[in-house]
Amino acid sequence: MPEATPTVFVVDDDMSVRSALARLMRSAGLHVETFASAQEFWGYQRPEGPACLVLDVRLPGENGLVLQDTLQTQGRCLPIIFLTGHGTVPMCARALKAGAVDFLQKPCNDEDLLEAIHTALDQDRHTWEAQSMMTELQQRLATLTPREHDVMALAVTGRLNKQIADVLGSREKTVKVHRAHVMEKMGVTSLAELVRMADTLGLT
Repeated sequence: MPEATPTVFVVDDDMSVRSALARLMRSAGLHVETFASAQEFWGYQRPEGPACLVLDVRLPGENGLVLQDTLQTQGRCLPIIFLTGHGTVPMCARALKAGAVDFLQKPCNDEDLLEAIHTALDQDRHTWEAQSMMTELQQRLATLTPREHDVMALAVTGRLNKQIADVLGSREKTVKVHRAHVMEKMGVTSLAELVRMADTLGLT
């Protein structure tokens, strides 16, 4: 699986802050996209690959905490690092409880911010890779014929070809052919691999 370029989104209504953060992140070799408001951010199409969001709490219109809630409601899971010059303990607790990676006070230490960003990107990379793998497995599964699907479902339970043939009312030789097609289409060379795929797909 090719390594996708990670992206850091910055949402802050202060232009000088956006510029400073973008410079810092680019100096660390990160790709950055900046936005002045939640509305601007919503209009941007997220690229493929890992990403995280560096988010000011106080924004015009929809504030950072509301944006966090909306992202979760829409199923757009994105690791968030909050930045604020007016943070409170309840505000911090709410953000972290909702899954924020960190909650930093402005002005924050550059190293602390970069460390939080790398933590967030690593977290999202694992999520993105898992989602990409799931999509690929679902595409492979969709290439199976209904009978091949039946054979796979029985094979991953440990049944032998003769036992599968008895269940399906078929011939053992026919089941053997279907099983070979399943292995080829799913891209595996062993039953153990096929069982792991079926487990990932929720078929076991």
